[in-house]
Amino acid sequence: MNQHENFATGAEARRSVPSRPWRPAESARQDMLVRYLGAVVSAAGKHRPTAEQPPPAPVSAAPHPPAVPDTPLVRDVMDVPAASLPDDLPYREIARLLARERVGALPVVDAQDHVLGVVSESDLLAKVAVEASGRRPGEAGPGRVGRLPERPPHGRSSGETAEDLMTSPAITVLPGATVAEAAWLAALSRLKRIPVTDHEGRLVGAVGRDALLQALIRDDAAVRAEVEDRIRAVCSPGDRKSVAVTVHDGIVELSGQVPTATGDRLVAEIEAIADVVEVKNLLTVA
Repeated sequence: MNQHENFATGAEARRSVPSRPWRPAESARQDMLVRYLGAVVSAAGKHRPTAEQPPPAPVSAAPHPPAVPDTPLVRDVMDVPAASLPDDLPYREIARLLARERVGALPVVDAQDHVLGVVSESDLLAKVAVEASGRRPGEAGPGRVGRLPERPPHGRSSGETAEDLMTSPAITVLPGATVAEAAWLAALSRLKRIPVTDHEGRLVGAVGRDALLQALIRDDAAVRAEVEDRIRAVCSPGDRKSVAVTVHDGIVELSGQVPTATGDRLVAEIEAIADVVEVKNLLTVA
């Protein structure tokens, strides 16, 4: 084995070893993540543009149609009141407020609470780097090889206030949006927290990814109820009585006797439920 093969083998071995010790709750956390991603994918499917329908704008500003009863809405899970930054707040005060709120970003608002943009820790770090080095983003210092990537827009990092430093326009969501829509928007935009605004663009709250996750992932009883609905829809009355179902942490186990075609269709229907992690098919042929 040559030196390159030795290095490649070592790199592959390192990738297979976790970078930190495996925690007892890690399996449950990963199962929850899988269920959350499934719900987000389901929401994304409803938003997928067609040839006649252009893709939606990142900023949620359009009115939402009435939600299906029992569908969780953003207003049900958002944090109220939401912290914000006045547009004229100096950057050092921004840093203190981010630290106090224990968040990585906050919306910037004007005197009427209209959301103008968002300032994040990375915006402050870019500002401090420019101030400390005396160079604009993209300029290489003495002894450096190459250039740092330039951070658009030019000159923003030299600003002094929240309005100067913010990223604009902000990605926001309306209180009447469904949790699934907000989760899809958060995943698409790679945001951990989204400002919630009214139809006039005024800040009314904020919704975090953790709150969306908890709202999207139903308990096992709710998953079981939907599975039983699928069984009633797919199976004949005679086959229906022979099917037993259990649900634990999003894992569905099916047992009983049904015709092959019925069993295959039933498994496919249950696998399509957004927050089902896995289907254990123990069905036998009737």
